[in-house]
Amino acid sequence: MNTQELMDEITAGELKDNRDDFKVGDGVAVHVRVIEGNKERIQIFHGIVISRKGHGVNESFTVRRIASGVGVERVFPVHSPRIDKIEVERESMPMRAKMYYMRDRIGKSAMKVKEKRLVEGAK
Repeated sequence: MNTQELMDEITAGELKDNRDDFKVGDGVAVHVRVIEGNKERIQIFHGIVISRKGHGVNESFTVRRIASGVGVERVFPVHSPRIDKIEVERESMPMRAKMYYMRDRIGKSAMKVKEKRLVEGAK
């Protein structure tokens, strides 16, 4: 057994279920637990996933959104206990593994990605 297999076996208990149902290009809403003083609340971060990297417990993803005309990016660990849930709002047909070219876009094109269309009658 090599070192990587040993690390995967040790960290298998830390992995969260159903966190792999989104991909690069999807529009997501990340529900994050925020602690302020002795209060805890859920803050939702809406945006487009522009990258995923790593594997296992070290996997992370970057979400980008436009807030008040300024691009905001946030990096989240996929299996973080601070993330309550990840909702996929829009599915897309990504053409690349990383969508860093979205950083150069402004206006309406900054949040447009080719969306996956569902055939009527099919599920």
